[in-house]
Amino acid sequence: MLGARVTGPSTPPAVPDPMRGPDIESARRNRAAERVRALVGPCRAREPTATVRANGDGCCATEGTVRYGVNLPPFGDLADPRALAALAREAEESGWDGFFIWDHVVYDPSFHPIADPWVGLAAVALATKRVRLGTLVTPLARRRPWQVAREAATLDRLSGGRLVLGVGLGDPVPWDFGFFGEEEDARARARRLDEGLAILAGLWSGEPFSHEGEHYHLREVTFLPTPVQRPRVPIWVGGWWPNKPPMRRAARWDGVAPGKWGEPLAPGELRNLTAYVAAHRADGSPFDVVVTGETPGGDRGGGTEVVARYAAAGATWWIEDVGPWRFGLGAEDPWSPEATASIRERIRQGPPGG
Repeated sequence: MLGARVTGPSTPPAVPDPMRGPDIESARRNRAAERVRALVGPCRAREPTATVRANGDGCCATEGTVRYGVNLPPFGDLADPRALAALAREAEESGWDGFFIWDHVVYDPSFHPIADPWVGLAAVALATKRVRLGTLVTPLARRRPWQVAREAATLDRLSGGRLVLGVGLGDPVPWDFGFFGEEEDARARARRLDEGLAILAGLWSGEPFSHEGEHYHLREVTFLPTPVQRPRVPIWVGGWWPNKPPMRRAARWDGVAPGKWGEPLAPGELRNLTAYVAAHRADGSPFDVVVTGETPGGDRGGGTEVVARYAAAGATWWIEDVGPWRFGLGAEDPWSPEATASIRERIRQGPPGG
């Protein structure tokens, strides 16, 4: 793939599971063109951005525009919100369109220092002017939806309407959930996620809202102020392809951030995925198809060619995975200054085609 590797929205390296043994990986594994145009809908107003000329229909196919972001864990040195903000400023100056971070409480038994994502993103919002910012992804079942609604609305206002909320079931389950006695069953967490999303949308409306569900019970309340973005902060839903339920969930919201466990998601698979999501979309409102992967910073031409193949399959965002594991850090190695330096170097190299 011309030096690129495509991963999920925040694909962790394979790590041993001391609580469940080897069956967790198998559990994770188990978990045209007109349809693509219908899927992505009309172009959003957007700032000037690097472009890829795709050989086919993608988002805003008349202009062939793909936006570029970076995604990283706010671990180690980057658990300091000031360091995270400085890195986001460098990303903006280097031509990236988005700056996204992981959302974890405990990532693995090495117990990396980890920043709270909302505090970290508040620092990012104040340090930048143009880039989109958000989480990839927030495991909403682990959080109280009304608290997320308040935090996200505040952050959207702080950033001037630049927030994107990525959501999913969350991984790795044994540590991020199990260490704290939280629900680990995937189906139960999926039901919590769907209820939580409905609550976010209702609270962000700014109108009187109540909810009576399996997991959450809200008396009638009105949440003000609303987010800057209307009708809501854009919601991207993550999930592992070819699992269908997360794709149907994504079709109800504003974007899909797919991955494939254990191997890259190929452009042909992305084309099939976008057609599947399109078949479950209720309307032609704007919709993002978000692909996460790796391109060589020293070969922008090669990176551009890789991204063009995904743009032709329907991608509207290319998210560069700049986690330290791509640079050789072991799965449970302590974070090192060299890891931070490698992340910074790739960000400074800028996006493919930039």
